[in-house]
Amino acid sequence: MNLRRNFLSILFFISAITISFSQVSKRSVEASRITNSPKIDGTLDDVIWNSLPKYGNFNMLDPGTEGDISKGYETEFQLAYDDKAVYVAVYLNDPDPDAIASQFSQRDDINVQADYIAIALNTYNDGINETRFGITSAGTIFDSKISINNEDLGYNVVFEGRMSKDAKGWYAEFKIPYRALRFPEIEVQDWSINLYRKMIHINETHSFAPIDNTKGKRTQYNASISGIRNINPPTRLTLFPFAQGVVSNFEGETETSISAGMDIKYGLSDSFTLDATLIPDFGQAAFDNVTLNLGPFEQTFSEQRQFFKEGTELFNKGRIFFSRRVGNRPSGPLEELGEHEVIDEFPKRVQLLNAIKVSGRTQENLGIGIFNAITERTFTAVRDSITGTIREVEVEPLTNYNIVVLDQQFNDNSSISLINTNVVRDGHFRDANVTAVVFDVSDKENTYNTSGRAIVSNVNLATGNQSGLRTELDIASTQGKFRYRVGHDFANTTFDINDLGLNRTNNYNNFVAGLSYEIFNPTKTFNKYRFQLTARHSRLYKPSVQTQNYINFNSFFVLPTRFAFGGNVSWDSKRDDYFEARVAGRFVSFPESVGGRVWISSDFRKKFALDSGLGCRVAFDDPQRQYYIDFSPRYRFSDKFNMILRSDFSLRNKNFGYVNIIDDEVILGQRNITSLENAITASYNFDPYKAINFRFRNFWTTVDYTENIFFELNEDGTRQLASYDTTDEDPNANFNIWNLDLSYTWRFAPGSEATLLYRNQIFNNDNESTVNYTESLGSLFDQEIQNTVSLRVTYFIDYNNLKTFLKKDS
Repeated sequence: MNLRRNFLSILFFISAITISFSQVSKRSVEASRITNSPKIDGTLDDVIWNSLPKYGNFNMLDPGTEGDISKGYETEFQLAYDDKAVYVAVYLNDPDPDAIASQFSQRDDINVQADYIAIALNTYNDGINETRFGITSAGTIFDSKISINNEDLGYNVVFEGRMSKDAKGWYAEFKIPYRALRFPEIEVQDWSINLYRKMIHINETHSFAPIDNTKGKRTQYNASISGIRNINPPTRLTLFPFAQGVVSNFEGETETSISAGMDIKYGLSDSFTLDATLIPDFGQAAFDNVTLNLGPFEQTFSEQRQFFKEGTELFNKGRIFFSRRVGNRPSGPLEELGEHEVIDEFPKRVQLLNAIKVSGRTQENLGIGIFNAITERTFTAVRDSITGTIREVEVEPLTNYNIVVLDQQFNDNSSISLINTNVVRDGHFRDANVTAVVFDVSDKENTYNTSGRAIVSNVNLATGNQSGLRTELDIASTQGKFRYRVGHDFANTTFDINDLGLNRTNNYNNFVAGLSYEIFNPTKTFNKYRFQLTARHSRLYKPSVQTQNYINFNSFFVLPTRFAFGGNVSWDSKRDDYFEARVAGRFVSFPESVGGRVWISSDFRKKFALDSGLGCRVAFDDPQRQYYIDFSPRYRFSDKFNMILRSDFSLRNKNFGYVNIIDDEVILGQRNITSLENAITASYNFDPYKAINFRFRNFWTTVDYTENIFFELNEDGTRQLASYDTTDEDPNANFNIWNLDLSYTWRFAPGSEATLLYRNQIFNNDNESTVNYTESLGSLFDQEIQNTVSLRVTYFIDYNNLKTFLKKDS
């Protein structure tokens, strides 16, 4: 109770800070209303651009904000609007146009060697929310959504962007339809803008509005826009119908399927948008990076489905929504299986029937989000191993997933949010409800920040209701070269959000403190460097005992040549792990250790570049040793063809961990773990709209117990030698998985795309732990290969264009 009282007291104290903030004098621009829209081709030769004012005098941003922009690299832009869209023309001078980096890539891929210009529009002028639209010097368009401490790169809207080049530099032209924006329904709009120009060959980034990197967030420095008034935007309704055909071959059997569905975006108002997916098919989502899981927690993967990656910034508030739960593995049968009954193949996922998102923000800066998804009933076959009788059992009922979010932003830098997630399963399956209060509050001067969350979980089980609590509190300085933070994390023993969220552990009471030093303007030797020192003290909540202390020192350096390097060193005290034993109340003691890693990253502007790292960890008073190396060369054959290789190798000698439980005794084993992951990523871009992409990954690991050293776990966390018969349950493992994707993607019209994908995958898991990599590959290729070919076509339909077409046709 005292903990929660202190938590709320600190929140109200920080929220009450109202020290006057003498902001940097902001720039301003005026948008001009036009009657004839320009043709978006990047040449800027439309008559309309001749009559509009230009805005320039950009400022240095990176590698530092000091100094003036060199002569010849001036940037200017013009801003116009009508009742359909906002139009921007940008003039990017360069005294050496042949040196402009122009590597081709596909939409949203700006991590290439190409200059870019990005337009940041804040349609609420609140210092927090921005939508960014950009184009590279090779013609690749990109967009993203910015909010507090978050950039949603999965955000994708339909807009137009084109570029051209000549002897003076390059040019960019944009049409940003109102369907791509959200803004209050008022007569006179209050917007703000900034432009960011990145130049690869001179290693500089410029911004239109001056920014102080030492305090606040870049979104707080935008220039104000005047002149936008009496907007009468058309109906915001867009449809994305798709069709997909799949042919798959595995173990001599060929399966063919054809599916179709639709994504819908509808503007409920100028501020709120409804997104829906009907009969979705995510068959072309990227493969997951599966590994051999030896730990006590489930293996999880990042979201690959576009609907769940795009426009989710509100729903991710509080980090209690893990979207992979929707359509994941079934929760399991309610009924007990018979003595001889077995499930030969448990379903890997549940079919998603439909999902909707409604989100937006009011004029008072209140964000409102509603998410709902429904998954269908799922059954599996249960076989009697004696009689051979097969029957079906329900492993997941019809299930509804729901999220409601209220997010109040204020002071141009702060927010307080209320989030509720709810999972209702038909029948007597478990239900769940989670509520979180989340805050991120800075003072007016952007000197200090306090953030945290309080989460209450409720799970409805067959045995009754179970409630849990988790709290977090962090206080940090956010201005200047020297910064610090202190924090506290707490969870009781019954905290559980895993029906629609993700928490691997509960029952902790942890403390953290950190110091950092960073430069924000380059010196003669370094463009940037940073030092960080972090200390953690970890405890259980019940019983209140120490589990570990941890200290880490991290460094990061970047030279003017864009060569980066750094490293870290850390010390771990003896760690009492209350989860490794898989028995409530029991723990495994791991020894004190010290380790570190050093790394380098060369200049990506060169055709050949390299990322590499080397590390080790040594245990005290124990034979455990860990060694790891990663090596990732890349080569740019041309501006169209690029290839990246990656190889990660690790060796964990004399490691020990959980093996089994026999007659209530926890059995541990000493093992040598060898892992190797090889990956290749390559792309050939015909232009910014068409590309061939290749992605390959092979992960191999062996877990070798052949030294036959096993232990029984003592009550005090130590271990004593014991015998263990591996005949029936052999823990030795040789795990090898291979994934390959080869695709051709064609963006044949704005918002419309066709993708032809070939995929093959092979998997092997046996007990041959002493084989080498080559021998393991031989066993892998003895397995059946699953080959899949799929074609997916998505077409973008704007209701207004369709209405105009039908009128003309009639």
